[in-house]
Amino acid sequence: MGGWSAEREVSLNSGKACADALERTGRYKVSRVDVNRDIAAVLKDLKPDCALNVLHGRPGEDGTLQGLLEVMGIPYSHSGVMASSVAMQKDIAKTVLKAAGIPVPGGRLVGRMEAGASHVLPPPYVIKPVAEGSSVGVFIVREDQAHPPQELTRADWSFGEMVLVEPYIPGKELTCAVMGDRAFGVIEIVAATKFYDYEAKYAPGGSKHLLPAPISAEVY
Repeated sequence: MGGWSAEREVSLNSGKACADALERTGRYKVSRVDVNRDIAAVLKDLKPDCALNVLHGRPGEDGTLQGLLEVMGIPYSHSGVMASSVAMQKDIAKTVLKAAGIPVPGGRLVGRMEAGASHVLPPPYVIKPVAEGSSVGVFIVREDQAHPPQELTRADWSFGEMVLVEPYIPGKELTCAVMGDRAFGVIEIVAATKFYDYEAKYAPGGSKHLLPAPISAEVY
């Protein structure tokens, strides 16, 4: 858990919740590891039977940690190296999904300085870092905005040099978990803020989760 991504604090919370739950069963010996650059040495000393990967963002979700665990021969939770790396890189993920016949929005991959200099798409559109999660660094550029968000050009921008710019598509935020061949309930997420951003995801009262989602039976 933890790590050094923009989602560090959320990962620490998630890791604590998972570790607490495992310990409450009385069946497992749990080692809580706040991941740093010395993670390989830490794992070599711990010699765990398996690793529960509760890192958010990089390096836990992009295939990097998965590759290390593969090399060290440590079984781990969640997706493997290829699935993780493809899913984290949004432009590559879109290419794979489109090839599988799944509708994806259009858009362009551009440098952040270009995206901050002038509109690269007609507003409204969305700007997002190409390899971050939890809506970190995401902007919705509305029709009445004369210029793109200038945060993109700041020296302290830490979300990568490339951003994905896509047309804004209004609609409901729906989610449905699938485990094996079983689809679980469809949830509609209603954000208290402008969209389902980082605060809406993790702050208390940031969003409402409606189960079952109030949509037609056919769509459900």
